[in-house]
Amino acid sequence: MTAKTISAFTPRLLCLAVLHSFKKLNPFELWRNPVIFITEIGALITTSEAFLYHDALHLFTFHVSIWLWFTVLFANFAEAIAESRNRAQAAALKAARVETTANRVKSDGSLEKIHARELKKGDIVWVRKNETIPGDGEIIHGIASIDESSITGESVPVIRASGTDQNAVTAGCIVLSDEIQVKITSNPGESFLDRMIRLIEGAKRKKTLNEIALTILLSGLTLIFLAMILSFKIFGLYFHLDISIAILVALLICLIPTTIGGLLSAIGIAGINRLMQKNVLAMSGQAVEAAGDVDTLLIDKTGTITLGNRRAHKLIAAPGVSEEEFLKVTLLTSFLDETTEGRSIVELIRKEHPELEIPSSDGRQFIPFSAESRMSGIDIGTERYRKGAKDAIQTFAQKNLPFALEGAVKQFSELGETPLVVASGSQILGLILLKDTIKEGLPEQFARFRSMGLKTVMMTGDNEITASTIAREVGVDGFLAKVSPEAKLRHLISLQKKGEVVAMTGDGVNDAPALAQADVGVAMNAGTQAAKEAANMIDLDSHPTKLFEIIEIGKQMLMTRGALTTFSIANDVAKYFAIIPAMLIPYFPFFEAFNVMRLATPQSAILSAVIFNALIIIALIPLAFKGVKIQARSASFLLNRNLSLYGIGGVVLPFVGIKLINMILATLHLTA
Repeated sequence: MTAKTISAFTPRLLCLAVLHSFKKLNPFELWRNPVIFITEIGALITTSEAFLYHDALHLFTFHVSIWLWFTVLFANFAEAIAESRNRAQAAALKAARVETTANRVKSDGSLEKIHARELKKGDIVWVRKNETIPGDGEIIHGIASIDESSITGESVPVIRASGTDQNAVTAGCIVLSDEIQVKITSNPGESFLDRMIRLIEGAKRKKTLNEIALTILLSGLTLIFLAMILSFKIFGLYFHLDISIAILVALLICLIPTTIGGLLSAIGIAGINRLMQKNVLAMSGQAVEAAGDVDTLLIDKTGTITLGNRRAHKLIAAPGVSEEEFLKVTLLTSFLDETTEGRSIVELIRKEHPELEIPSSDGRQFIPFSAESRMSGIDIGTERYRKGAKDAIQTFAQKNLPFALEGAVKQFSELGETPLVVASGSQILGLILLKDTIKEGLPEQFARFRSMGLKTVMMTGDNEITASTIAREVGVDGFLAKVSPEAKLRHLISLQKKGEVVAMTGDGVNDAPALAQADVGVAMNAGTQAAKEAANMIDLDSHPTKLFEIIEIGKQMLMTRGALTTFSIANDVAKYFAIIPAMLIPYFPFFEAFNVMRLATPQSAILSAVIFNALIIIALIPLAFKGVKIQARSASFLLNRNLSLYGIGGVVLPFVGIKLINMILATLHLTA
């Protein structure tokens, strides 16, 4: 079961949330939310007054105290329902854990069967077909099709292979084909699934900077209104006016921003939860919040924009060389090559020339690719066969490429392809053309980024020509070619010094420094362990189009918080016209002119405002969970739209709501 399958409003979760709402009445827990804490104190005061003083306003005071307790409980419920859903998701992940054994490789090369809990970081295990991967790790030998549905919820298998940036595997996933050798990268209790469970269970998360600032603002407003209420009491004593404590408390609770105070925590938890429903694991609320403020996206090309390593798509024999000889040597240089490029060459040959048989590896020494030699191949006795970069092969063969091949190398390089030259000893036999494959849907997504005012920059170690071709094809705003890990980091820091909020995506070891520095670092789950440890978000689906959803959810969380804050403060306008005239009419009849809603009695007016103040929290919980509607428009447009909608709505709705509640109270004769 994944996060996607958990609904917030099942009967079981609702019951758990109600139970936790009462538990949260503990003042030592509630003081973290100053607005609701003050509301609870007000409820205690009015409850005490209702039981201690049986005057003419006894029934009114009793009703006010009940609805103030409901206000506190409804605010607690908003947070509790979000926490209950998180706990349910954590329980589902715990249930998905598979107790399994592992085939650990001993120092002498033999295998021993142990329990997965005994595995430690650095251990090497073999995982065969239909076996469960016992721990998080990186494939160091082999290739396999893997079912990751226990983590991502997606039933489509994925390919993971050694020698690539797509070599990370997660505990609990199942190997569907072949067998792989895995180096464990986490100690017991530190696996990816363990981290997910701890993060989900961490409902009492650290507040984000935006939440802290908003809490300070709400606390300040609360203090201002508290001072105002105290001044009313002093004013009343000076003029010998007997203003009820219950009325003053009701006025205070209705005027302080209880709506946003009750929903603030739930909005943050729901934002992280929406990310999890999109298969993105956020390591902190700060990361989600920062996503909403992103100005620039730095996107690694290989494995992020493209499918990973380049793949062979065309073979060209040199003039005067038989195609059969060229293909045989190409197959010889590649059939032991476990890189993605090497496997793609073998796949292409087998697809186009199925009659060619895979050679035996007996007595043959494979020469792996290295950054120094820039070529790979095989030695059979005194015969040497190589494939690699043009300059490296020319040095190996001690001759230049034939004129026709030289022209082909230049032509295809300008198209963004990578030509590998194949040689047998001193004879140059032909070219292998490798091409980056762009992931589907990226051009459309980058167009949406631009419509939101975001700048996208592709970063790659490729040359200018290749980078330019890919950048043009995918539709990014700019690119950085021949960029090293240090250069990525320097560029990112320079943007941050200009005041920009920067998001970075990547999947390789070379991306780790920039991922750690970025305001929002998103690592691909299929990438290396180093990248995942450096990032503050992990995309379980390993697709860069998820960036749009991450930023959209971040913006949605910030906009929801802003919209409901605007709505909460705008609510006060109607409450002024409901409570203040009702409070002063008995002493100053001319205040009747301000009773624009024509509420039945002063007591029913105040009680109507208190009831509306409580019910609006419950009414807005679905919006806090779902978030306000967001469009691919500029931030200024969205801000103006929401200020208009929730500002005006916050003024108009309470007038309607308080009037309707007052009519119901009058019908039920609850006006005294």
